[in-house]
Amino acid sequence: MKFLLLTFVGVVHLLSLSSGKTIYKNDISQRSFQEIKEEIASYGDVAKAIINLAVYGKAQNRSYERLALLVDTVGPRPSGSKSLEKAIQIMHQNLQEEGLENVHLEPVKIPHWERGEESAVMLEPRIHKMAILGLGSSIGTPPEGITAEVLVVTSFEELQRRAPEARGKIVVYNQPYVNYSKTVQYRVQGSVEAAKVGAVASLIRSVASFSIYRIQISKMLELDEPLENICSPPSFYSPHTGIQEYQDGVPKIPTACITVEDAEMMSRMASRGNRIVIQLKMGAKNYPDADSFNTVAEIIGSKYPEQVVLVSGHLDSWDVGQGAMDDGGGAFISWEALSLIKDLGLRPKRTLRLVLWTAEEQGGIGAFQYYQLHKANISNYSLVMESDLGTFLPSGLQFTGSEKARTIVEEVMSLLQPVNITQVFRAGEGTDINFWIQAGVPGASLLDDLYKYFSFHHSRGDTMTIMDPKQMNVAAAVWAVVSYVIADMEEMLPRS
Repeated sequence: MKFLLLTFVGVVHLLSLSSGKTIYKNDISQRSFQEIKEEIASYGDVAKAIINLAVYGKAQNRSYERLALLVDTVGPRPSGSKSLEKAIQIMHQNLQEEGLENVHLEPVKIPHWERGEESAVMLEPRIHKMAILGLGSSIGTPPEGITAEVLVVTSFEELQRRAPEARGKIVVYNQPYVNYSKTVQYRVQGSVEAAKVGAVASLIRSVASFSIYRIQISKMLELDEPLENICSPPSFYSPHTGIQEYQDGVPKIPTACITVEDAEMMSRMASRGNRIVIQLKMGAKNYPDADSFNTVAEIIGSKYPEQVVLVSGHLDSWDVGQGAMDDGGGAFISWEALSLIKDLGLRPKRTLRLVLWTAEEQGGIGAFQYYQLHKANISNYSLVMESDLGTFLPSGLQFTGSEKARTIVEEVMSLLQPVNITQVFRAGEGTDINFWIQAGVPGASLLDDLYKYFSFHHSRGDTMTIMDPKQMNVAAAVWAVVSYVIADMEEMLPRS
């Protein structure tokens, strides 16, 4: 899912953006804003038809049921896995059978990493088996594992101050959760910073707004569950995984995430002066890049077929849970947007293009290769959209673009008054569409309950159980109305 830092991949990508066609000329016509506003208002009946079909009509719950069938059949879909490629082939067939146009697969090369068997056991000051999830691209430990004393820190600054203590130890990060974009740096960079001061491994407190285990206990207490039912089964005692990055010239050390509970416990132990020793075993391996595909389908535009409004989500996921929320929901409401428009017999003036990305979780690998392939036509992209923050009840739309374009998008969102979702926030973005946004193309992303999203993000809790069909119906309606109206307006969105 969502990766809000510029990674090493992102830096390489950013260096390549300048080779795209210049698109900053604002060539919108001299129509007054009042005329544009009236044009948008004329879509009121179409918007209501989309909403009624998605939320109350024959299409209600369709995106949920389609998603459930895929994730129950295929399961999690990590980059480079057979399950991801099976999901891609299933989706390719589904899109063809639905009668969408120009359905095809665009080949890409993607990373292939497998976690293997892994375990962590605290040996001192007491025996305690810990739940861990190795971080993507991490190396493994020797077969016998790594047994070492622990150094607990709460920040990179504390690690630097205590650098002489770190040599030969396992560094445990118990960083407080501020927000995802600030806190995720510990997951991404934690192993490198620990290795720089001589650590032999690193364990990172899960980057999550709250613990799944704590959420479950809270719900049990609210329901007056018997105390014997309040335990820590594996389905709730779950860390949150994600990508991490090594740095050239810095030794590679094994790295994994641990639960919030274990990180806080070890921090308390360390503050009391306890000596903490952990045995860490990880069978993680990196393999040569694998063949994969971005999946593409369209409704070809009736008047300006060369111009594009892109809607998207990513098909890959991490290897725990089902990848239902991240990002099955986003991928399937993007498919649903085209289905709703097709069901109503609508054909926008511009081409509405669905892209289901591969290898987003590794830093937008599939999306970058798509950008490289299509950037020569960058001036023809009116709007790029990605849903990768969950498909719970939307709060509104995040948007990045010129102020003129924002004003137009605000008018478009007013068409969603029947479902009371009209807000337009700033900072529209997504790992897979940021290449286009950085080059000046307007971008939009769906915003909903981030607290809930990051509670289950990259964890075993990311299953169909947390998905709500009614909320997905509304999310699909928002996605379909915005994409259709922007694609059908007489002019493209103006740019800076």
